[in-house]
Amino acid sequence: MQTIISDGRTTYQGHPTTVLMPDGKTLFCVWTIGHGGPCGPLKKSTDGGRSWSGLLPTPANWRDHVNCPTIWHLPTAEAPLRLVVYAQEPESRRMVYSLSEDGGNHWTPMKPCGGDIVSVMPWTAILPTGDGRLVGLTNARDPESAAPLSNRIIRSYSGDHGLSWTPPEPVTHLPEANLCEPWVLPSPDGREWACLLRANNREYPSMVIFSRDHGATWSVPRPLPEGLRGDRHIARYLPDGRILAVFRNVAPDTAGFGHFCGWVGRWEDLKNGTPGELQLKLLHHAPAEPKFQFDCGYPGLELLPDGTVVAVTYLHRRTEDAGNSVVSMRIPSSQLTQEFSYEAAK
Repeated sequence: MQTIISDGRTTYQGHPTTVLMPDGKTLFCVWTIGHGGPCGPLKKSTDGGRSWSGLLPTPANWRDHVNCPTIWHLPTAEAPLRLVVYAQEPESRRMVYSLSEDGGNHWTPMKPCGGDIVSVMPWTAILPTGDGRLVGLTNARDPESAAPLSNRIIRSYSGDHGLSWTPPEPVTHLPEANLCEPWVLPSPDGREWACLLRANNREYPSMVIFSRDHGATWSVPRPLPEGLRGDRHIARYLPDGRILAVFRNVAPDTAGFGHFCGWVGRWEDLKNGTPGELQLKLLHHAPAEPKFQFDCGYPGLELLPDGTVVAVTYLHRRTEDAGNSVVSMRIPSSQLTQEFSYEAAK
C-alpha cells in the first residue's frame, strides 16, 4: 500500500502537497528540502500513485523560495491543464507563484503574486465562489498581537485564476487557540462550507467555522469532534458519501498521537460535533529525537475514479534516518472500515 516518493535516509524531505489531474490517474507532488526549507522537488505519477517519476525539471529560482509549497489545478478555457504552485519569499514571506499551462511539463520562474500577499503559509484552501472568482484562505500574523508566532485566518479573492489577489481580509480570530492552516470542505449539496482549523497552541481542540455565502461571512469557531484533533487537515468525500480527513494527530492518549492519522465521518458530524465513524492510524512516525515528535503529517489527499484513496505525507520512517521521507499510501475506500480503526490496531 506504500510507495516511497522521496527517501529521507540521508536528506530531509518535507511538507508535500499533491494535485490530481482531470484524467483521474496523473498526480503531481511538490515538497521542500528541510523543515519549511527551499522548494524545488517535484515528481509525477501517471498510474494513480503506484509509481512516481524521478525529479522533474523546475526553474532554478524555485530553490530561492520556501515553506510548504501548495499545488493547485486552476484551469482556464484556454488551458484546461493549468497548474499553479504557491510558495513564499524567505525573508518577507510574500507569496509567490509558478505557473504551468501545459499540465506540468513547463513552469515559469517564481514571481510575486499580484496583491502583495504576506502570510505564514501559502494558500491552504482555494475554492471557486460561483461568480467567476476564486477565494483563497490561509493564516497570517495578527497585526494586533505582540506574540511573534500569532495567527489569524485571512482570505483574498482572485479574478485572474490565481495570479493576483485582493488585499487580505480577516476571516476569524481566536488568540488563545492560535488558529491556522484552514481547509474548506463544501457540504454535500454545496450550499454550506466547513473550514477545518488547526489550534496551534495545542491547548484547544481543532476548530471549525461555517459559511453559507461562499466564504463571505463565517460563524464563530467551535470545536471539531475529538477524533479530528490534529494539524493541517485535508478532507474529501468518499464514494459512499462519508468524509475522510487526514492530518497529524496531536490528541494525547490515543494510538495515533504524533503519527499520520485519519478520521472517517459525515457532514452531520462536523455540524453537530458528533464523533464520526472511525479514527485511523495510517502511517507510523519514528522521530529521532522527542523534539521532532510532531514533524510529520502535512498531507496530500486525492480520490481516484475507482474509489482508491491516495494519501501522501512526510515522516521519519526509520529512527536512524537523517531526515523525513515523502510517502504515498493507496487505500481502497471500501477498506476504510473498523479493521483500520485504533481498536483494531490495539
